[in-house]
Amino acid sequence: MRSLDQLDVHGRRVLVRVDFNVPMTTDDSGAWAVADDTRIVQALPTIEELRARGAKLVLVSHLGRPEGRPEADLSLAPVVERLRELTGMPVTLAPEVVGPRVRALADDLPDGEILVLENVRFMPGETSNDPEFAHSLAALADAYVNDAFGAAHRAHASTAGVAQLLPCAAGRLLEREVNTLGAIFESPERPLVAVIGGAKVADKIGVIDRFLALADVVIIGGAMCFPFLAAQGHEVGNSLCDADDVEHARRALAQAALPGQARLELPTDLVIGGRLDESTEHRVLDPPCGGQVGLDVPDGWMGLDIGPATAERYASEISLAGTVFWNGPMGAFELEPFAAGTRAVAQAVAAAPGVTVVGGGDSAAALARFGLERTVNHLSTGGGATLELVEGRTLPGVHALDTPSGVQAARVA
Repeated sequence: MRSLDQLDVHGRRVLVRVDFNVPMTTDDSGAWAVADDTRIVQALPTIEELRARGAKLVLVSHLGRPEGRPEADLSLAPVVERLRELTGMPVTLAPEVVGPRVRALADDLPDGEILVLENVRFMPGETSNDPEFAHSLAALADAYVNDAFGAAHRAHASTAGVAQLLPCAAGRLLEREVNTLGAIFESPERPLVAVIGGAKVADKIGVIDRFLALADVVIIGGAMCFPFLAAQGHEVGNSLCDADDVEHARRALAQAALPGQARLELPTDLVIGGRLDESTEHRVLDPPCGGQVGLDVPDGWMGLDIGPATAERYASEISLAGTVFWNGPMGAFELEPFAAGTRAVAQAVAAAPGVTVVGGGDSAAALARFGLERTVNHLSTGGGATLELVEGRTLPGVHALDTPSGVQAARVA
């Protein structure tokens, strides 16, 4: 990828794709406000560097899923207000995404100042990567920077299309994400331990397969352990488990049995409950024979966390790792009776002496819940983008930055 170091920005309008798709809430007056500004804060290094180098910034982002039409509840106005507070600078919100009024604002933008376009997904041409819309975006700037790793797996107009039309580069956040995640597979410190949790095997089977081939240990937790247990012949009661996931798990178990594959670790005890509720009856399911013998969830019960013995074993594996990649909780950590397994893994990752990389989404939320978000080496801002990069897929928003650009720039003016 081209980096910011290779891009001349002084006195130029730079269209910066950021990921300001942040959680929102309502304040006491009922107005929308930013509930978590993490993604805005993570974009600041690129924004501040470009400002310091004399660029005129035109920021573009999506918020939510407005499906190609304006929705008042998904305006970027609250995000702009928070950006003003964080930068201490005047930040202008454009009245729309593109058009004559927006073009005039971009043309008159002073050096170092910031214009934020309205929610780019208000335009139907965004998600379809419509060439005409990409040209309209490119007409607002002289260069393009993509710093939205969380949207880099989408071939949209603002992530891929516009990069074909302007001199382009990766922002510092995108650059760091790609380099850090890539290093896990290119030159990891050993042992490499992958901790994979969450709900569905189908969502992460590509990640599991890749780590089975490259890691030393693959740890499975969360609801996705139940298809693995079912594939081994265990009863899973009312636990989350469908037939497709069982087939994925069966193939992964077969792969793990081959020579040269990672050691696959599954729970040997569980915390089960009557339903997904904090007040439900719950207990530890601990097979009397040890191991997984007898690890059958009774009818009417569901597995909601890994058990204490499993949590201790997983924490021990993590403590010995040279590199840890963690994506997905070990249970329903939002409910205190079922938070212990995820807490134990989070604390082990935080204390691990090796390199620690945590995928975004629920893993990041778990770290925040336990006050550990600042204890890991790298906390990814991506969800789907992180998983696709780890799987080895090409991300359209990254690939576009490697494609020769700028030759069509004269056509956009």
